Amino acid sequence: MRKVSKICCIGAGYVGGPTMSVIAKQCPEIQVTVVDINSERIKKWNDSNLDNLPIYEPGLSEIVKATRGKNLFFSTEVDKAIDEAEIIFISVNTPTKTYGKGKGQAADLKFIELCARNIARVAKNDKIVVEKSTLPVRTASAIKSILENTGNGVAFEILSNPEFLAEGTAIEDLLNADRVLIGGDETPTGKAAKDTLSSIYEHWLPKDRILQTNVWSSELSKLVANAFLAQRVSSINSISALCERTDANVAEVSKAIGYDSRIGSKFLNSSVGFGGSCFQKDILNLVYIASSFGLQEVADYWEQVIIMNDYQKRRFAENIISTLYNTVSGKKIVFYGWAFKKDTNDTRESAAIYVADALLDEQAEVIVYDPKVSEKQIYADLDYLNTRTPEENRRLLKVTNKPIDAVEDAHAIGILTEWDEFKSYDWPLIFKKMLKPAFVFDGRRLLDKDTMENHGFNYYIIGQS
Repeated sequence: MRKVSKICCIGAGYVGGPTMSVIAKQCPEIQVTVVDINSERIKKWNDSNLDNLPIYEPGLSEIVKATRGKNLFFSTEVDKAIDEAEIIFISVNTPTKTYGKGKGQAADLKFIELCARNIARVAKNDKIVVEKSTLPVRTASAIKSILENTGNGVAFEILSNPEFLAEGTAIEDLLNADRVLIGGDETPTGKAAKDTLSSIYEHWLPKDRILQTNVWSSELSKLVANAFLAQRVSSINSISALCERTDANVAEVSKAIGYDSRIGSKFLNSSVGFGGSCFQKDILNLVYIASSFGLQEVADYWEQVIIMNDYQKRRFAENIISTLYNTVSGKKIVFYGWAFKKDTNDTRESAAIYVADALLDEQAEVIVYDPKVSEKQIYADLDYLNTRTPEENRRLLKVTNKPIDAVEDAHAIGILTEWDEFKSYDWPLIFKKMLKPAFVFDGRRLLDKDTMENHGFNYYIIGQS
């Protein structure tokens, strides 16, 4: 095990930024540098106004304020940081492939490979390279192969250290992690590297929460953890559809089964569907890996979790259209929320994008309010789908920062993110401003059905008839 004085992280995104900020805070003797080729993003990380950080996470700005410029640095000087660091974290984007073999399922590893080649080119002394991005099994061996065949005779140890952060609680998840997983080779140098990385986390976590495994177990555990969580969401969402056709209430069903200690109550809240950067991507990855080993039944089993999630989003959009007399053309529909969940500005795979897309196809006029997501991001999300031209998206969908004014003469409101502030709105005033009958479609089960109906709304909530 060696003493670490400098760490570098390639990638200043949702994983790299918060993780390195917490490491810097908990390890004041270590210099932590986060590098990214995206200069605009680095500029935001260095902005003197902490409200402008590129990522919103409760507690993050306070930690950045306490450490930035002391032992936490954000820079575009990638090579310099690689050269100086003893440990290099790779935390770059691994999107699902949109082309070629494995399109729509396999992870696109081009950014990982570029990183590995860059490290191989620059490194002049031994390094520990840690894969932090969510990756398919066998990526570590690919990184190792590139480093060993293109390096300058430098010894590299490759570790897998997947993140298990939930957005909106990432800082808390880092400070009080259930477990930290470190996968590496079972060789003496591999074990030493695992101990070195472990010693960093031991600054603030008890040793028994730091699990050391082989590389494959570590990589696969990450995919499987997300697949199991997503499976719970899809499972309860499938039951929500059944509840709406019967007189059952999905909240009561969730509560009843959640009391069973073997099942537990977490991830049993029915909603318009899961989003975020990991669940869908990781399951698709699992599906692809299973298929590539000829395990078609395994692949089909996990793919069903995604199919059910897509169905839930589609069902929500179709319910809005059918309830509004089978036409939403020219009708004003206000969305409360665009982020994939509350307390984050992340919109990746957010249900709101797909529900909006379906309504825009029907020529609805959609107005979006989200307390943390920018107008630029909302349009970028829609444009990415390529369903219609960017001009058409901007003509049909508008973004507002005045959620109450926006409902003037609206036919319906869709609640797509469970932001707490929506609960405290003056709903009687909102009812007054809307066209009658006034419809609210609650995709997050955020409000109380009886209260909303007493205000006069035609109120539709997922999982109740």
